Amino acid sequence: MTEKRVHRGLVVAAIMASMAMIAIEATIVSTAMPQIAAQLGQLNLYSWVFSAFLLTQTATTVVFGKLSDIYGRKPIVLFGIAVFLASSLLAGFAWSMPSMIAFRLLQGVGAGAIQPVAMTIIGDLFPGRERGKVQGYLASVWALSAVVGPLLGSFIIHSLPWAWVFWINIPVGILAAFGFIRFLHEEKRTRTASIDILGAALFAVSISALMVALTEVEAATPVYTIVAVLVFVVSLGLFLWQERRAEAPMVAPDLWLRRPIAASNIAIFFASMAIMGLTTFLPMYVQTVLDRSPLVAGFALTMLLLGWPAGATFASRMFPRFGLRPIMLVASLLIPIGAFLLVLLTPESSPAQAGAGSLIMGVGMGLLNICALVITQESVGWSQRGSATASNVFSRNLGSTLGASILGAVLSYGLAHAGGIGAISPEQLRGLLDGTGAAAIDAVPVRMALQAALHVTFLVMFVMTVLIVPVCLWVPKRLDQDQPAEAVEAKA
Repeated sequence: MTEKRVHRGLVVAAIMASMAMIAIEATIVSTAMPQIAAQLGQLNLYSWVFSAFLLTQTATTVVFGKLSDIYGRKPIVLFGIAVFLASSLLAGFAWSMPSMIAFRLLQGVGAGAIQPVAMTIIGDLFPGRERGKVQGYLASVWALSAVVGPLLGSFIIHSLPWAWVFWINIPVGILAAFGFIRFLHEEKRTRTASIDILGAALFAVSISALMVALTEVEAATPVYTIVAVLVFVVSLGLFLWQERRAEAPMVAPDLWLRRPIAASNIAIFFASMAIMGLTTFLPMYVQTVLDRSPLVAGFALTMLLLGWPAGATFASRMFPRFGLRPIMLVASLLIPIGAFLLVLLTPESSPAQAGAGSLIMGVGMGLLNICALVITQESVGWSQRGSATASNVFSRNLGSTLGASILGAVLSYGLAHAGGIGAISPEQLRGLLDGTGAAAIDAVPVRMALQAALHVTFLVMFVMTVLIVPVCLWVPKRLDQDQPAEAVEAKA
């Protein structure tokens, strides 16, 4: 990529705009979707509005990362923006829940092209010691979106037609596309490579089937889940067979199994599983077991959003001095420490303890994400950087989905086998959350049952975080020893 320093800041602005478009979409849709679903009907399909986006985003991330290595970053990221904007426009005109799901599937494809390729562009434009600082800016975008999204979604629902939940992306996306077209300059590379279309299709099918099985395991019928698992196993087997025989495999085993990349991705995978448990269940614990207001519960979770960019900023400034591996090891200790504070929560605990655990886990995640991404990108040259970055994003998305499924199943089992009062019904839980059920039921036994179920959930989450430690110890002390010649030449 041609390095025109005068343009790098404007390219970063375009990247931040495109990433903000994806980041804010998740929270703004979550806030507005109850009102949208009330108008569109078919509430039984409600969860698929969210699952559809995550499904196609995860399934296509690796494919677009590989394509950016072949055709360059600019055309792929512009394609992703075009698809995302077109689907956002169509989602605003959705006339039914199935049509909304279809447009959300398409939105996920656009996000699958934008996120890994935008992060790869950062790797192309900035050397390793500068790259962490820019990644810290991107972490701040996600944190800010988590705060602004719900507020913006609430404002749109009460003041504007709900279509603007999706149409708000259009001016942001147009500005981002203009930034890439005008200021991103790539060298013309004469690289010919066959495209593993069959491998890409089999990978997308296998991951889609896995995501369906994970996201719908509790709601789906046993037959439905079994079919999804069988499709996953068969398509995964065919995919592995195809990758062994393909001239240019879509997922190169020598890349994914390279020690720095494998260790970084596995660490991110476990960390993402745990963070999903934190974001999903900590507000519930504070609000129900500790009997605090939704505002206090939100404050406890906000500590994560403060710690994450703080950790990312610290890592970006310190790793040129101390190295990536030592900071990654510190992160691997901080995340379990924060999770252990949640394990120690009792009905008598202060919400400050919940906030402290959230803050420490957030700092650890900020440190870990920056180091893992830079290690992954520094382990390859330009021609594999898109694939390597996509593997990091893929591990994060898959970890989040699997974590939500496993921890949700743990909580459901605990609630179904609550000692003393029998299974807790959704109505009892809803009544405890909104305060309407206090007169109809004795809230104390329900709180105790929730304490027991959520304690086990936090304990499983803690075990997930402990697994990060040995994985980070597996990161080689000297990355250069694992790097191909191409990567060394790229840094020279």
